[in-house]
Amino acid sequence: MVDSQYYLPNDIGVSALDCREAFSLLSPREQMYSHFLSRAAWYGGLAVLLQTSPESANIFVLLQKIFRKQPAAELEPVAMAAGLTSEEYQAFLVYAAGLYANMGNYKSFGDTKFIPNLPKVRVLLLLKTNLRQPGEMEALWDSCSSALFSLEGKQKQLGLGSKGITTYFSGNCGLEDAELAQKFLDFQKLSAYNTRLFKTEKGGKMSYEVRLASAVKSGTVYCAIDGEGETRCGSFSFEDQEFTVKRGDYAQIMERVCHYLEEAQAHAASENQTKMLEGYRRSFTFGSIDAHKEGSRFWIKDKGPTVESYIGFIESYRDPFGSRGEFEGFVAVVNKAMSERFAKLVSSAEVLLPELPWPRDFEKDTFLKPDFTSLDVLTFTGSGVPAGINIPNYDDIRQSEGFKNVSLGNVLAVAYATQKEKLTFLEEDDKDAYIKWMLPSFEMQVGLHELLGHGSGKLFVQQTVGVTSWYRGNETWDSRFSTIASSYEECRAECVGLFLCLNKLALSIFGHEGQDAEDVVYINWLYMVRAGLLGLEFYTPESSSWRQAHMQASFVILRVLLEAGEGLVHLEEVAGADGRPDARIALDRTKIHTVGKSAIQRFLCKLQVLKATADVAGGRALYDGYSAVTDSGPHDFLRLRDTVLLRKEDRKMLVQANTRVQGEAVELVEYEGSAAGLIHSFTERFQEDAEQLEADLLELSKRDSPCWSRGSNQQPSGYQPTRSTS
Repeated sequence: MVDSQYYLPNDIGVSALDCREAFSLLSPREQMYSHFLSRAAWYGGLAVLLQTSPESANIFVLLQKIFRKQPAAELEPVAMAAGLTSEEYQAFLVYAAGLYANMGNYKSFGDTKFIPNLPKVRVLLLLKTNLRQPGEMEALWDSCSSALFSLEGKQKQLGLGSKGITTYFSGNCGLEDAELAQKFLDFQKLSAYNTRLFKTEKGGKMSYEVRLASAVKSGTVYCAIDGEGETRCGSFSFEDQEFTVKRGDYAQIMERVCHYLEEAQAHAASENQTKMLEGYRRSFTFGSIDAHKEGSRFWIKDKGPTVESYIGFIESYRDPFGSRGEFEGFVAVVNKAMSERFAKLVSSAEVLLPELPWPRDFEKDTFLKPDFTSLDVLTFTGSGVPAGINIPNYDDIRQSEGFKNVSLGNVLAVAYATQKEKLTFLEEDDKDAYIKWMLPSFEMQVGLHELLGHGSGKLFVQQTVGVTSWYRGNETWDSRFSTIASSYEECRAECVGLFLCLNKLALSIFGHEGQDAEDVVYINWLYMVRAGLLGLEFYTPESSSWRQAHMQASFVILRVLLEAGEGLVHLEEVAGADGRPDARIALDRTKIHTVGKSAIQRFLCKLQVLKATADVAGGRALYDGYSAVTDSGPHDFLRLRDTVLLRKEDRKMLVQANTRVQGEAVELVEYEGSAAGLIHSFTERFQEDAEQLEADLLELSKRDSPCWSRGSNQQPSGYQPTRSTS
């Protein structure tokens, strides 16, 4: 029996993401703009396959070829005739849908590998029913079938070196290589966001290749990029090691992204949008983060657009070192009614920020009022769909020029809805209130988390009176705090949300007064302590590591609130109604404003001061201490983890619509909320160049395949000899 955390259950939730009304309200020009931006985002999202695992791209192509030739409904009777049971066929559909939804064979939320919930021989039986091109399909199966089912050693989860699988680094890289590369990048004033690192051995000496994502490949005659001065590609000696910086990673994918961004420019609504897209296009053409920053600056200036979007190498959650961004793109329509609440929150920010518990010197000199909108998502590509976003992630822009916040309303409506019978670890008396107030409280938490959590706090970039450390040169928050940066920052933002949700002004902005306000506060805090317990699913005892930044953050907060004592939080192990291990968590609502507030206040102040002063040693000691999962102390968290895994519920998968041009109009194509519907959406997503796209993905995968076996010293194939500049 395979551990249930390594496959997706047949009854996993699948919901369609509804955006029909929002899309219908757009003008024809706005619909065309949305269409081409969506095309750019969907093609760019394919890079995530190559950022996830060595086999993901090949599995994707295999599934595309199967279901493009025979849709799920037509394939089912064929599979039944071949001897599969209905449960086995459904398991295969769920696996395929999971691969598409996560853009790879590792869960986007938790970084655990998932495999088909049926034997390998049964998948092969199904495959043989579809062999209209037997030689091609058999070769494709042979290229990925072993890895597709393997749960050996480090293949169970994403990680660096012995801790897991990653394709951000060649298989022979470890933490020491990541640290050296970061020093090199900082010295060269290069961002790691759009890079991967490959290590080879030449004559007993190690050399490193830093590869930039770009349509243009190294060897192409192009000497400079506007705004960058001299090109940063070439060969360098650094700390007695050889480094080469090359363009051309994901080149065929980036070419398509650039093409559709250029198409979108023709339908832009303003000069800011045109310049924004031009910056992005130059970035993806030449591998320039400086160009992407320039595009992001125009994006910040594009206030209140009807169609909101962002695209690029954005979030660094899945880089084991914490510096490299996963490709992400979204296109969404502003929900004006909900956005009015967020606008009120922005206008009240200068009143709420002084309530935060750190000294005034640790807050930004001026709060740069951002756009804060509620969006109905048309397209969101990458490995998963979040509930809210605060971007851009560039520290220098966020600190001095501004940022934007978005809450994804139609995602919240379906992804976080729940049923009473599926609520685990709560007292029965809490369940009805939890269902009633969870979405309103979560909406408020997202708003406070994104705007005043991620949007608050100063980073000291030069020596200041009373400050003993600060950020130097090209150092950033991610590069300094690296492996803990993402989770630490999510924890800080969550604490801001918990702290400020106690504020009557914040509550009133979201329409909560009197007893309703108290209920919202209670459920918001209860949600967080329950999430801390649920977070244990995302901890790996074998490597003593966390696989999900937000869930680690929730566990840390649970530990802080348990440590506060005085009966604030009660956690006990019990026997469930089925006789198997269970747990109950309770929160004393009468102590939230006293014991709870004081505990979060103290902890939040520590988090901010350590972050602001670049005190990595202090920050790691604090955060790693609260992140520790042990069997000692008042709670046996290792045993509780087993209980959480026993009772876990997998996250819903979301089915997104497609758009296609019909004459002068754009048509929205929707699909049913099922595994078959999700598969159908992907087989129709890349119809115009399906065969060539699949060939390109296989070529990109094959080129790098020698790099993923640990200890391999083979040079990545398909690259031109290094030039001093490119």
